[in-house]
Amino acid sequence: MVDGLSVYCQAIMTREVDPIVLESLVRQAQEGDATAFGRVYDHFFPQVYRYAAFRCPQEIAEDLVADIFVKAWEKLHTYRLRTGIPFGAWLFRIARHTVIDVYRTQRGFEEVPEDIADTDVLNRADVSVKREELQRVVNRALDRLPRRYREVLLLSYMGDLPHSEIARVLRMREGTVRVLKFRALKRLGKLLPGDTREMRAVYSFEA
Repeated sequence: MVDGLSVYCQAIMTREVDPIVLESLVRQAQEGDATAFGRVYDHFFPQVYRYAAFRCPQEIAEDLVADIFVKAWEKLHTYRLRTGIPFGAWLFRIARHTVIDVYRTQRGFEEVPEDIADTDVLNRADVSVKREELQRVVNRALDRLPRRYREVLLLSYMGDLPHSEIARVLRMREGTVRVLKFRALKRLGKLLPGDTREMRAVYSFEA
């Protein structure tokens, strides 16, 4: 299942969507065009899946992502294109609150369990055991960060959101996001053992 999702994500990530086109697709989807929403789904699926997969086990993440997009479809009429809030930020607010709700209702797992295999769905099928171990090490380090630090890093590197949209998701100033990200990376660097330069290269954790 992971391999199939990996191929799917790799394929659709190559499809760049112009912001104006995306805005048009959202408007069409709001008018009931399911095909337009499907294109919006394809565009944001990799980001949302990576974010969810770093927050909980894969078997839960798959259902969680489906719930996120169902909620987005159901609440689409509440999104206002001209409010200055990018659609991606609006969608990740739903994603973030959906993850929080899962933690409140399910106590059978902890965030980023140490014994969970690599949950990064963008890994290729031929990923080495060494990379899987790096994944677990990074997961453990992230789990030791304060929640706000972890949120900023996940939205930035897994959600692939710019600082301005992260600020919208977390309801804080963009400058605050930059400060938190800087502090989070500094703290993460201290928590990562061994060759942190290699780990940063693998996960693109750069300030």
